[in-house]
Amino acid sequence: MRLHLRLDLATDPRTAARLLADPAFMLDTIEAAGGADGHVDVTGDPDDAFTVTTRRSLPADQIPAHLRGFVGTRIDVRQVDAWEPPGPADERVGTVAIDIAGAPVRLTGRTRMWESAPGTTSVEYDGDLRAAVPLFGAAVESAAAGAIRDATEVVGRVAADRLRGRSERTLAPDGGPVPAAGSALGSAVDSASGDDQDNTGQITGGRSGEGPKTDGDGTVTAP
Repeated sequence: MRLHLRLDLATDPRTAARLLADPAFMLDTIEAAGGADGHVDVTGDPDDAFTVTTRRSLPADQIPAHLRGFVGTRIDVRQVDAWEPPGPADERVGTVAIDIAGAPVRLTGRTRMWESAPGTTSVEYDGDLRAAVPLFGAAVESAAAGAIRDATEVVGRVAADRLRGRSERTLAPDGGPVPAAGSALGSAVDSASGDDQDNTGQITGGRSGEGPKTDGDGTVTAP
């Protein structure tokens, strides 16, 4: 199955890259999507080449009941986004690999990040999704694609919330403007197997209680 996802962030490409390379932000997206046992590892520099590896456990309720015998009650997802250094106008490309253990399902593809309009950065994922399951492979692929689409949409919505908060914090106490690093919008647009779907609505991510724990190597894990 061919899977195409596009995430639009209302900020410049440099800020978008730094946001996607922020372990605390990525952990927020995992939690907002209902993930457990979140683990984020970032290597490199968001102003140059960098790689983000996330691991999470998600409920398998998006998998049809008659197929859950292949995956169990939860699915373990590992995603690796490897971004190359930025080029002209801060545009960059990279690769993505997503493995869903137990299904088994794997997505591999290319990524692109660029300024699609003034003040808007688009992040695009284009790849092939394959499920190595006899007879029911197509059904498992379709269900896995839905889970990946939903997770990408949550990234956009948590990013919108983060950028909105940053914009609000840049206002001076008297309400006067101060140069802002970002603004308040984010969305995901996706298509799979020829079906186009616009995802809208409002989901905001956040954290309450104990914050993430950071190891000495920069790895962040859920509390």
